[in-house]
Amino acid sequence: MKKAAIILGSDSDLHIAEKTIGVFRKIGVEFEVNIISAHRTPEKAREFSMNARKNNFGVIIAIAGKSAALAGVLAAHSRLPIIGVPVKGSDLGGLDALLSTVQMPPGVPVACVAIDGGENAAWLAGRILAVNDEALAAKLDDEASMMAEKVEQKNHDIHEKYSQ
Repeated sequence: MKKAAIILGSDSDLHIAEKTIGVFRKIGVEFEVNIISAHRTPEKAREFSMNARKNNFGVIIAIAGKSAALAGVLAAHSRLPIIGVPVKGSDLGGLDALLSTVQMPPGVPVACVAIDGGENAAWLAGRILAVNDEALAAKLDDEASMMAEKVEQKNHDIHEKYSQ
């Protein structure tokens, strides 16, 4: 199975990465976590993204706040799917990071989840990797079934408590 890369623009984004890591552990996706700054270590960002495919990565998650150039820089140097996670952390409530992540020029696509959406980045990465991995696809199906069962149980409980 291909693995996922979780790239943080700063260690201040770790609280979001931990949510991503939790999902990967639940569904059995191998991953690697690195701090690479688009602005402070641009050559490292270039090198990592250019070598990601040969290093057995199948998807890259870029978690960054403020100007959030990280996902775009990685996408400029890799043809792997890049998922951007804009991080709330400025006076603009993460809107600056969201806009920086989604406003990519044609030919340099970046998928983007919600502000602080580390969990959904992992679920999306899992779906991307599952395209060529039946075992992972089955795990994702099982997780979706468990989520549906939880909703049904909550519906039952609410119905019992409040319906007349």
